Amino acid sequence: MDPGIDPKVIAELWGVICERKEHPAGTSYTSRLFLDEKGIDKVLEKVGEETTEFILAVKNGVDGRTVSEASDLLFHILVALRAADIDLADVMKELEHRRK
Repeated sequence: MDPGIDPKVIAELWGVICERKEHPAGTSYTSRLFLDEKGIDKVLEKVGEETTEFILAVKNGVDGRTVSEASDLLFHILVALRAADIDLADVMKELEHRRK
């Protein structure tokens, strides 16, 4: 594995997302996403928005922006998975299965 890649970061982020879902904090952006009156639609809107921004950053060749938007997109995908009650472990198992 590339020494610059630390899978603990995703695991820690997933833990925080799950914590915010179970124990919302009023000042937390993640908690506000879960508590929005639109429900999961709000999270999915953010996934769509971040997807578009990521595509445009890649298309325009703006490396720093691409990294930023990829981070936003990954975060919102994780939030959407939790909002849909999908465990990240299931996604990771599927990725592992596809790798073989």
